[in-house]
Amino acid sequence: MRMILLSLVAVLGLATAPRAQEDAASGIRHTIESQIEAFQRDDFDRAFTYASPSIQQMFRTPENFGAMVRNGYPMVWRPQDLSFGELRETGEYSLQTVIVQDGTGRFHALEYTMQRLGADWRIAGVRFIPAPEPSV
Repeated sequence: MRMILLSLVAVLGLATAPRAQEDAASGIRHTIESQIEAFQRDDFDRAFTYASPSIQQMFRTPENFGAMVRNGYPMVWRPQDLSFGELRETGEYSLQTVIVQDGTGRFHALEYTMQRLGADWRIAGVRFIPAPEPSV
């Protein structure tokens, strides 16, 4: 009986793992898309709410944060298009690849470091990465 119970627990755990990963991917995409939508409306107060506590502490105000994004990541501030690539788990953080097309048509590969805070996801960092190889 004990072996059956352990087997059942193992099977249920494996069955819920893909669902949890889908939920994480959905939450991460929602957070990134919502922040970009806020940037497009110049709503830096709202965009700032999607940043992790460490990013909020670093920039202190939505205005400082908005200035950094406008100057350092203009393709995120005013994207023409974006698509989501690979999502990787690294323990405490998840890393989401995002391909952004800027207003001039150039593509930029970015890696978003995502932090889970309770039921929500927050952006803990963004960095440029080499563009992924196109699939054939």
